[in-house]
Amino acid sequence: MNYDVECFCKVRACVLCVCRSCTDIICCVLFMLVIAGYIVVGILAWLYGDPRHVLYPRNSTGMFCGIGQNKDKPNVMYFDIVKCATATNVMAAALQGLQCPTTQVPDLYFNSFIISLRSTYNIDKIFIPKTCFCVHSDLTNGFNIKEVGLRIFEDFAKSWQWIVAGLVIAMVVSVFFLLLLRFTAPVLIWVLIIGVLAVGAFGIWYCYNEYMSLSNSALTYNNVGFTTNVQVYLQVRDTWLAFLIILSIVEAVLLLALIFLRTRILIAIALIQETSKALGHMMSTLFYPIVTFVLLLVCVSYWGITALYLATSGAPFYKVVAMNTSQSGCSVIRANETCDPEYPTCPSARCVFINYNTEGLFQRNLFNLQIYNVFAFLWCVNFVIALGHCTLAGTFASYYWAFSKPADIPTFPLIQSFMRALRYHVGSLAFGALILTLVQIVRIILEYLDHKFKEAQNPCTRFIMCCLKCCFYCLEKFIKFINRNAYIMIAIYGKNFCVSAKNAFSLLMRNIIRVVVLDKVTDLLLFFGKLLVVGGVGVLAFFFFSGRIQTPGTTFETAALNYYWMPIITVVFGAYLIAHGFFSVYNMGVDTLFLCFLEDLERNDGSPQKPYFMSKNLMKILNKKNKPAKTVTENKQFKLP
Repeated sequence: MNYDVECFCKVRACVLCVCRSCTDIICCVLFMLVIAGYIVVGILAWLYGDPRHVLYPRNSTGMFCGIGQNKDKPNVMYFDIVKCATATNVMAAALQGLQCPTTQVPDLYFNSFIISLRSTYNIDKIFIPKTCFCVHSDLTNGFNIKEVGLRIFEDFAKSWQWIVAGLVIAMVVSVFFLLLLRFTAPVLIWVLIIGVLAVGAFGIWYCYNEYMSLSNSALTYNNVGFTTNVQVYLQVRDTWLAFLIILSIVEAVLLLALIFLRTRILIAIALIQETSKALGHMMSTLFYPIVTFVLLLVCVSYWGITALYLATSGAPFYKVVAMNTSQSGCSVIRANETCDPEYPTCPSARCVFINYNTEGLFQRNLFNLQIYNVFAFLWCVNFVIALGHCTLAGTFASYYWAFSKPADIPTFPLIQSFMRALRYHVGSLAFGALILTLVQIVRIILEYLDHKFKEAQNPCTRFIMCCLKCCFYCLEKFIKFINRNAYIMIAIYGKNFCVSAKNAFSLLMRNIIRVVVLDKVTDLLLFFGKLLVVGGVGVLAFFFFSGRIQTPGTTFETAALNYYWMPIITVVFGAYLIAHGFFSVYNMGVDTLFLCFLEDLERNDGSPQKPYFMSKNLMKILNKKNKPAKTVTENKQFKLP
């Protein structure tokens, strides 16, 4: 039974089959204008910026070391030991141009030590300040980050095949784990639940034993007082009594919840199994996180490059000083005029670096452009995440609302859902992303103010700031929850963001206990899955790269690595990203099928006119079934004369 999910419906009561139209058009237009402005800002930053401020250091004259006339002098010497650390901050170095941070006295050399330094290390001119000096780059015998970077690169070059193999293993294990949940979810979930109860019971037994072992102890809290030594409190009998009471209460609550919520746990297990079945029919959904990752990488790269070019957009400003006009070639040059340090036409004229150019509309608004860069970046990132949620939600919803599975599942459901989201719901997705972006901007401002005035704050101010940060953190989490479910309703019904968010929130509040149970059961299961994938692959990588596992028929030698822990860290981090990507798809599938299940219960009653679309397993748990349609003979039998 086939049907068009956009225009009409051949399956009764299929909520996906609606005639859609563009939603939240005003926000869509605003988002497009912001993107256009973001492109303009990037172009202006590229025209005025100079990343050489970060790649090469500058001396006190504002000239680069290592290029141009200083090509054979790649290093710069600092003298203020307090401000040497400024050069390690990329953004601060970009804003200050990596110039010598203190007031310099040019062209003065002192004693044979400085002269030998200059000749030995081939550094640029040494400028003597009025303070002591420190040595930067090759003049030190300490930590050489360049050499360490080369060694790490060599390790990656020698072991990249095995790193890729470890990541492939993580991907295969993640996929098999999710697909096998269709068969192993009930056993695995009950084992995890019983394991949690067993850990609680062991804790109660242990606390009771410790409490009884201290029965002859006369030590109390009054004797101990306040101390930072935690071991002292463990010698007090009342401490173990408190632990015993707390663990007993928690264990009792868990047992009561297990008894009274067993039906909802069975529903959660059935939805998890149904999600695994849906993944088996739509394997392409597992690889959609690659699209999200690529789009996020583009956003982050564009933001970073734009921020770098904006920070380095101030050009150095030079003026002529100490000129003798009587010398040849100096009559055409006027004192105090702007100059280019590259021309030496007048021997007595010196082209001195004054400052960085801050004139012009663009230079005066660099800070505002950086703020715009951050705002547009956050909006784009949140939009990309919203697009992924809506696309996956539409894909899993098309599976649930197919009456005969898998026959009624649309062809290429992932592509259809992606195109549907881009064609109709860019405005709604941008609206939700904008709300989240504004909250994140407020959080960034609060963090900035807290860092800026941390030393000047009194206890009352710190308390207020802490409360504000906590409130906006909770608000951000709540908005993410609302947005996620709103995108699911947008994918199903095609309504605007506000209506979808309202309907999703109302639906969830009417089934709040089911929401909590499903959320906790899914979190427990996915946490175990991530632990299994990341931990298993990490242990395997450790034994392999540390030389404890020898692979026959290979030329790879662990002893050839400079830092064997770098490939291990890379494999573990990559395995986590892979597992997180696959499991995020699974989590989205569970949430989508859950909302569809709740809608199915409220909209349909199992009659021929309104049949249930849920699986037979879910109908069995809820003691529901679809009533068969009456035949023509039965209709004639009850026909009135």
